[in-house]
Amino acid sequence: MGSGIVEEFGELDGAASSSSGVHFVLVHGIGGGAWCWYKIKCLLENSGYKASCVDLKGSGMDLTDPNAILSFQDYNNPLLHFLSSLPHNHQVILVGHSAGGLSLCDAILKFGKDKIKLAVFVAATMLKSGFITHQDIIHGSPDLSRYGKMKEVYDMEFGLGEGYPPTSVMVKRELQQNIIYQLSPQQDSTLALMLARPGPIQAIMAAQFGGDEKLDEVPRVYIKTTQDNVIKLEQQEAMIERWPPSQVYELESDHSPFFSAPFLLFGLLVKAAVSLG
Repeated sequence: MGSGIVEEFGELDGAASSSSGVHFVLVHGIGGGAWCWYKIKCLLENSGYKASCVDLKGSGMDLTDPNAILSFQDYNNPLLHFLSSLPHNHQVILVGHSAGGLSLCDAILKFGKDKIKLAVFVAATMLKSGFITHQDIIHGSPDLSRYGKMKEVYDMEFGLGEGYPPTSVMVKRELQQNIIYQLSPQQDSTLALMLARPGPIQAIMAAQFGGDEKLDEVPRVYIKTTQDNVIKLEQQEAMIERWPPSQVYELESDHSPFFSAPFLLFGLLVKAAVSLG
């Protein structure tokens, strides 16, 4: 483990010795997949933690056409199925990146503290009500206006026809390095270019939770990414202010800290787990 981890978080030997039984479930954002977490999964498992990475529908190795995924429940069903399959009283720490934050909210509503010990939002969309108002969209969704009009940033597909909103979107491949991975190693951004897929934007924008109070029964941690060009720092801070988590950590990272700052992200995840006692 690098000396920077020891300096930032202190010795983690005690954390490793208490890692038995702690289970992290890692959820990707739009266009990603379980593959995004390969560094974090290795770091966690090498430290004695259990780590599971989920492909949401139409993502990663799930070959469903994203243009055919029109509801958020359909999109998030693989995570819900995974949690349902766990043994009774088996609790996990859910970690969601980017739009994966919406998947965490949905899972908390479905399972609460019976299955979820902690929810960690990593540069993630943390909206208690989901995407139901213009204000939520301003404060909680990616704002790439600085890169020009939406059609200049995204490749869009219209599975329902040209007269309807796009059913899937993907940041243009030639722009991904500068927008999503500007601080990440080239080999990781190259991997992402090879594996990323269009995300079912209509399904994600349909996520609605109604602000149910059950969402507050599971403790939350937010990890801010200070050099984020997708969900800007001010957007992250606005979501934190509107729905304060129990802890807020900070990383000097682009939108993909699992690539650009994996050791520091790993250390924060361990710190969050240890804080539960």
